[in-house]
Amino acid sequence: MDYIFECKNFDPRQILFCGQCFRWTEQEDGFHGIVGTRSLRLTKRGDTVTLHDIEDDDVPFWREYFDLDTDYGSIIKTLSEDDFLCKACKEKSGIRILKQPPFETLISFIISQNNNIKRITGIISRLCENFGQKADFGYMFPTEKELAGVTEQQLAPLRAGFRAKYIADAVEKVNSGEVDLDALYGMDSDSARGSLKTIKGVGDKVADCVLLFAYHKIDAFPKDVWIKRATAALYPNGLPECIKGSEGIAQQYLFDYVRTHPELITEVKV
Repeated sequence: MDYIFECKNFDPRQILFCGQCFRWTEQEDGFHGIVGTRSLRLTKRGDTVTLHDIEDDDVPFWREYFDLDTDYGSIIKTLSEDDFLCKACKEKSGIRILKQPPFETLISFIISQNNNIKRITGIISRLCENFGQKADFGYMFPTEKELAGVTEQQLAPLRAGFRAKYIADAVEKVNSGEVDLDALYGMDSDSARGSLKTIKGVGDKVADCVLLFAYHKIDAFPKDVWIKRATAALYPNGLPECIKGSEGIAQQYLFDYVRTHPELITEVKV
């Protein structure tokens, strides 16, 4: 069946290519992606979005994945109390925060360290091809069980560099239960961040990306070079009060906006 819905604040390009996920491509017949064990083709015409050829039972999964039950219009109205965020929200109003599988998100953002989106996507694709199961549109992301016992040497075909040892450590800690990804849903952000940071190579930025893009803890505010430059240039006295309670959503509007308009912050050194 095709699942069709109307949504003003939903732009597939902005959502899928703003740096929060790395498993989607744009083809002539729409956007193709693999999430967990599910594959999807998505199209949009006007405000009408169509999820093609899915099962009835999969509708709740995709509604949660795309965060369709959150009122982004109301959030944008609040964030727009700040002049610069008003411009960012207006241009990037189609962004929504995805709710992604935790293990996939963890490994993906370990790979993202000191990396660009093209290379991140390539490493993840090779990980899936080498260790994942075949699916429509490609390969599934391997589970922690499928990667159990993996070594740096076995990860060499990924060409992930120094990140291979961090991937191996994350796999070991998750499989041993030392890091319980399911338990993080019920933790506050500080506690969940502390748990993730016991993994080698996971600092505040990677942990906050996992908290935001897998657990929807929207008080998480990942700080990469773009965001550090933006906040230094635009908010030297601190972030505006209007982002309280939606920090992570504000971060994505800012992040994608300043990447599109680097001239606003290129003079700032961090």
